Amino acid sequence: MFATLSSPLFFTAWASGTATGLGLFAVVGAQSAFILRQGLMRAHLLSVVAICALIDAVFIFASVSGLQALTSWFPWLTTAVLWFGVAFLSWYALQSARRAWTATGGLAAARDVVPSRRAAMLGALGFSLLNPHFWLDMVVVGSLAHGFEDARMAFAAGAFTASLLWLAVLGIGSRVFAPFFASASAWRVLDGVIAAVMAALAVSLALKGV
Repeated sequence: MFATLSSPLFFTAWASGTATGLGLFAVVGAQSAFILRQGLMRAHLLSVVAICALIDAVFIFASVSGLQALTSWFPWLTTAVLWFGVAFLSWYALQSARRAWTATGGLAAARDVVPSRRAAMLGALGFSLLNPHFWLDMVVVGSLAHGFEDARMAFAAGAFTASLLWLAVLGIGSRVFAPFFASASAWRVLDGVIAAVMAALAVSLALKGV
């Protein structure tokens, strides 16, 4: 039987899951950089955050239910995801570098080239599901959760709570910092940093795959 909501074990597992989730998710990686840019442009931010939250919820609870076993049944999945991730991150790094090189306007100009809602949501899917670090995080969550036995779903709930907290920080933070991106130079710096982060992630993943 699963631990009841009122049991001390439930709260211990939930708190541990939240702490673990914050340690894993609260980093400025590929997905975080994408969300920040969408928020600064006010480009379908709620849709992007909702997609990311839904993906996290599905895969966090699935990992606790045994999703990590897939990597042992189909070992080629890890390699496939890794190289798809390298290609996706490299492509986005090039796009960010191009924007950093050619940007001529500030926030108003950026909003004039806002992608469609469909493109933004596909981007959110790509930065989650094609990111090998995402899958590694899910495996870690699933593995640690099983240490809590009957309270493992409480651990999963805590990890999802951490995901929601970090997504809220990114969404609110992008709105807070929006006034600083009225100039073209600020956007060029942001896109340059994003390009460097994406390229570094792509290179590090490629080195792991060779």
